[in-house]
Parts: sequence; structure tokens; C-alpha cells
Amino acid sequence: MKGIRYALQHSLVTRVILSTVLLSLGVVWLTGSALYSRLADGIRSTSLNSSIAESRYTFFNADYQMLASEGMAVEDRKRVLAEFVVSTSTQGINEERREVIFLKTPSAKRITTSYEMSSNIIKNSSIPADLRKRVQKTSEIQYAYAPAAYNNGATVDSLFVGEKIRIPGGGRYEMYIVFSLKNQSTTLDLIKNSLLLTGIALLLLIALITWLVVRQVVRPVRDAARIATQFTQGDYSQRMTVTSTDEMASLANSYNEMAHSIEQQISRLEHLSRVQQRFVSDVTHELRTPLTTLRMASEVIHNQRQSFDPLVARSSELLAAQLDRFERLLEDLLEVSRFDAEVAVLEPIEFDVVSLIKRCAKDFDVSNDSGLPEIQVRSENEIVTIKADIRRVERIMRNLLSNALDHSEGKEIIVNVVSTDSEVGIGVRDFGSGLDESALIRVFDRFWRADPSRARIRGGTGLGLSISLEDARLHNGELDAWGRPGLGAHFVLTLPRKAGDAINARPIKAVPIDFHQESFYQ
Repeated sequence: MKGIRYALQHSLVTRVILSTVLLSLGVVWLTGSALYSRLADGIRSTSLNSSIAESRYTFFNADYQMLASEGMAVEDRKRVLAEFVVSTSTQGINEERREVIFLKTPSAKRITTSYEMSSNIIKNSSIPADLRKRVQKTSEIQYAYAPAAYNNGATVDSLFVGEKIRIPGGGRYEMYIVFSLKNQSTTLDLIKNSLLLTGIALLLLIALITWLVVRQVVRPVRDAARIATQFTQGDYSQRMTVTSTDEMASLANSYNEMAHSIEQQISRLEHLSRVQQRFVSDVTHELRTPLTTLRMASEVIHNQRQSFDPLVARSSELLAAQLDRFERLLEDLLEVSRFDAEVAVLEPIEFDVVSLIKRCAKDFDVSNDSGLPEIQVRSENEIVTIKADIRRVERIMRNLLSNALDHSEGKEIIVNVVSTDSEVGIGVRDFGSGLDESALIRVFDRFWRADPSRARIRGGTGLGLSISLEDARLHNGELDAWGRPGLGAHFVLTLPRKAGDAINARPIKAVPIDFHQESFYQ
């Protein structure tokens, strides 16, 4: 049953054939029923007319025989009547046997001599009572359909035809001729079986023709689906075969042209991507040598700034700060080029992620006037050990904390750590300016800023969150974000306890929950 349901849901050919067969079944059934009804009515009508005509002749012959026997003795009249019954009921080679019954009319005068007789194999009780009443009331021929019971126990559907007759010296009698409908029933059964077999054969032929026609139409569609699947797997050389000039050939040609155009576009994009990656990598490496020289010269000038004019001293400090920022940008670009080239590798070791977060928070911690730290680290367990690349995890945390500090507007930042047997969730929540909901889909894009015009305490490169997402996914983890204007932002890092394992759940969800509620950490 499941296989049939699957075939109906996934096979166009099966659905079309089944629909066609079912509709054809309805048409064949209606047509066959109407044809059988017309044929059956015609056969019954012809048989009835023939039987009535034959009965009229038999009744006339019986009247003539009785008139001829008017001067005979009773025994001679009975002999004549018996010979008439025998001759009338005897069938020919190709005819069904007919039965003849003579019954005295109940309302006739009582006469001691009885001429009641019948063919010796049929029971007189087979005559329908309704037919006898109609025969007794009128002088016209009457008929009725009813089963005839024979002395041997058999029952055959028959036609009873009756009429009143007068027997000299015997009074009024009823004469019935019984016509067997066995041949008629056999003929109707033959017609019904022939129509049934013809309908089944017609349905099979319709199914076969439908399959052949639909197969010609569906085959190009299947080829197109197969080629599209190979396209998604990176094989852009596949094309549909064109063997005709019909509409399907036009579809195949259009599909092949589209595939060729897509292949060219993808090739150009891949080439452009490789050139871009090589350019970034080469420029980054080439800039490191002059940057090193500038760094050495800057340190010399910065160390001697006390002997300079105040304006020149301030310039040396700005020079050192901007060189630091430039160096961070080069390091980020180099890391991005590694991700693009898919050469970034993990160096997993076991370490305590809570201690790592506290160390990063301490480095970023800038105390306010009350002496309370800006960054609070909360964890259910004092020690949470994971096996991951400590350098990359530390970079993720520093990027998240730096981003939170840039947007916290002086408010506290809460870092929450929740661990399970297979995952670790780290949430970084700030209560600053927040993010617009439409910005969440771009927050991890490279060089994207939510508000590039707003001044920040710490200038970023715009690559921190993008690199953090790549680092998380390199561990087979994930980095999620939530934010609303004026309500702050919530970044959640989910890592497997062992790098490379799958994460089955999110210990912390990026949702708009107040982190001040202690129940949230339970």
C-alpha cells in the first residue's frame, strides 16, 4: 500500500495512466450497460412477439381440434386432447421444449368428466395466480414471466401464455403454453460476458496506449530533471538529446541553451572568484613586508615621542594606532582568503572554555566609575571542557565581545555559558542600541556595518562577525543572532563538545529574553 501511495505521489506516468483508466472504466461501464440493456430489451421483445404469435396459432389449433371432436365419445376426445398436448410440447432439433397445461376454470359448472392435463414434467402450480385471474376475466391472450417448476426438481425462467378455451362436454377451461427462456438467458449471458471481456481488453489497450503516449512526453522531462540534478552536483557538461523537431525538441533546445548559458556564467563567476581570492591573498602577503618596516619605524618614532613637539607626538600615537588597525585588517583578509580557498584547518585540543571567556572578558574589561565590570560571565559549571581549536574559539569570543562593547552604549554585557553532554552554548547579550530585524540577515556579511556613520570607540574592519561564523561552522557549530532597536542584541555561539560532531540542539536560543532573570540560566 505504501508503494502504491509513493508511486502515485512521485510518478506522473502512474497518475496519468491511473486517471485515464479510471475515466475510461466509467465510460466503458456506462456504454456497456446501455448497450447490454438495449440488446437485452431487443432480444426479450423479439422472443415475446414470436411466442405470442406462436401461441395464437396453437390456441386456434386447439379450438379447431375441440370443435372437430364435438361428436366424439369422451375417451376419444381425451385421446385427441392428449395427442394435441404431446405434439405441441415436442420440440424440434434447434428449439426449446414447450409445455402445455389445461386447467378447468373454477367458476365453470361442475361436470364429472375432467379434461385437465399437462405435459408430465411440469407442475400446474407453476402458473402465476395473477395470470390465471387475468385469463379468467378476459378473452384476450395474457402472458407473464415466472419460474417453471418441473417434476425433477429443476426450476427454469419461463414465459407463460394463457387463454380461455371451451371443450365440448367439459365446459370452460384455461390453456397455458409455457416457453422456456433458457436459450434467451444463455444468449444474454454470452452477450454480457462478451461485453465484459471486450471492456477489459479495451481498458488494457487504453492503458498501454496512454503509457506509450505519456512516456514520450515524460521522458524529456525526466531527462531535464536528471540533468538539473547533475547541475546541482557540479556537472555542467550534461545536455538533453534532441532527435526530432517537435515541441519537445524545442523545449530540449531551449533547455540546452539555458544550461550552456548557466555553465558560462558559473565558469565566469568561478574564475572571478579565483582571481579575487588570489588577489586578496597576494596583496595581503605583499603588504606584510612593508608593514613590518613601517611597524619598526613607527615604534622608533613612538618611543621618542616625549622629545617631540606635542602635535608631532600626537601624530606618532595616531600612526601606531592606525598601523595596529591595518595589521588587524591584513590578518582578517588573510584568514578570509584561507576560508575562500578552503584550506583552513582545525587544531583541536582540550581546554576549559569558561576560563578562556573570562580571560577575554578581563582583557576587554573597562571599569566604570562605580568600579563594577562591564562584562559579566555566568556559567552553570565552573569548568566546561571542550575539544576545539582554542585559537579560533578565542577569536570568536574576542570578536563577539568587541562587537558588544562597540554597541553597548556603556551598559553591562552578560556572557552566559550553558553546556550539555554534546553541546556548549555561549550567549553574548548587550543592552545597547540593538539591531533592526531586517539587518539580522546581513549582520554576518563581510564589511557590512549596521550604522557606518556612527562613531565607535573601537574601529572594526567589518570582517569580525563573518570570520566568527566561518570559525564556528568549521567546528560544525553555528552562530545565531537576535536584536531589536533600543533593546540590545544577543549573539549565541553553539559548539559541539568535540569539534566535528553534529549539534543536535541549541542549549541557548537567540530570543528576546531578559538575561537578568535568574530562571533563564537554569
